[in-house]
Amino acid sequence: PVGGTPILKLTPGAPGTRPWPERMRVLLRTPMSERPGYERSARSAPADNDSAPGTPPVPRILDIALRIGELLLASGEAAEDVEAAMLGVTHAFGLDRCEPTVTFTLLSISYHPSLVESPTTAERVVRRRGSDYTRLDAVYSLVDEITAEKATIEDVYRRLADIRRNRHPYPGWMLACASGLLAGSASVLVGGDWVVFLVSFLGALLGDRAAWWLADRGFPEFYQYALAAMPPALLAAALFAARHELDYSVQASAIITGGLFALIPGRPLVAAVQDGLTGYYITAAARLLEVLYLFIGIVCGISAMLYLALHAFHMGLAGVDTAPVTRDRPIIQILAAAGLTIAFCVLMQSDRPTLGWAVANGAAGWVVYAVINRQAGLSAVVATVVAAILVGLFGQLIARFYGGSTLPYVIPALGPLLPGSSLYYGLLGITQNHIIPGLLSTARSGALALALAVGVSLGGEVSRLFLPAVRGAPGIVPGRRRAAKRTRGF
Repeated sequence: PVGGTPILKLTPGAPGTRPWPERMRVLLRTPMSERPGYERSARSAPADNDSAPGTPPVPRILDIALRIGELLLASGEAAEDVEAAMLGVTHAFGLDRCEPTVTFTLLSISYHPSLVESPTTAERVVRRRGSDYTRLDAVYSLVDEITAEKATIEDVYRRLADIRRNRHPYPGWMLACASGLLAGSASVLVGGDWVVFLVSFLGALLGDRAAWWLADRGFPEFYQYALAAMPPALLAAALFAARHELDYSVQASAIITGGLFALIPGRPLVAAVQDGLTGYYITAAARLLEVLYLFIGIVCGISAMLYLALHAFHMGLAGVDTAPVTRDRPIIQILAAAGLTIAFCVLMQSDRPTLGWAVANGAAGWVVYAVINRQAGLSAVVATVVAAILVGLFGQLIARFYGGSTLPYVIPALGPLLPGSSLYYGLLGITQNHIIPGLLSTARSGALALALAVGVSLGGEVSRLFLPAVRGAPGIVPGRRRAAKRTRGF
């Protein structure tokens, strides 16, 4: 109706007949006073001792919702998905009138029993964030069981304890080698040879160990990123300065670009754009500011090394390549894109069964980008958007098939599309007093990064429009996904 809120017809039946993200997004975008309820199955677990028979234990349910939301938010999930999971948990345990809220690192949830009773509110702050997609998949599986009403409160607490106790699937030495493989594969992707691969591998390995040294001593991430960016730039400058003695024409840009690929914060950038597009503007602004600080740290580290090479050590970088060198090596570059994606999967602690799909997604995304940009001659921004849309669409399809999160299939696959070359040439131009070209190249890298994030988000939205929620499930009536209600200037 005009001026009113339309009531979306939900499919009746037991919870779990549709995927919980789809059902909970519908409830999340509906005002609390107008949210319909699903018919519930009888739970076999008795009520807790601290509550009356048949009365849900509100504090424990809210605590479970906050703990699950904390694990999801710490792994880089978008704010809407975190709120949907929290709402699904409370809804499954009998608390219909709940309002979850995510604001960057603050989680809160409020339960309104009735119009005359006081609400109960609980909060939790995410103090430590990191990428562990194996833990993320376990949390998704737990939320799926909760929303299907197959787990009691005691079962959930045991599962959460097991999830927190689980060790990472990859040891520390493998993570360090993955950083080197990522940088080396990226250097080959932008035109480097085997010598460039080895130097990039060594530079990223040294940078990773230096960043871990600072992290163990409590330094902020800004300084960790700045220090991690220094070894690749210093090795590239030294190798370029000694090119005549070594009788080797080195491509210094590929070495530094490989180091940039290992540092560019693609995961928080994608999450920030997704939050902004879904209406979580405060969280999106905070995440973008975080990405900006990390970018500035990378810029400071590389710029400091290039400045020292030019002025303090007099290495003489006047003849360094100031334009990208592209080589027509499709097979080698596809293999490099696959290696880069594998390295990202290891660094993100992805579960081993997801590696094959993520690698296929990353290699396919790079092929689409190369065909559009190099064969069709379109701009890099257009090629990045199209490739990112397909990466997001394919990742959403695989995630729906396995009933998990899209992040393990999408975020590592974006690695080959990151704008490392544009950022390097921008920094080099600024260091050599070519201010205008340097700023233009830096702005171009920002545009490519935003195009990457927008493309992934658009691919996810397109998949929700056209892909079925569940195939073959009885009683499912496909419905439209409700959009966020927009303001009209007031």
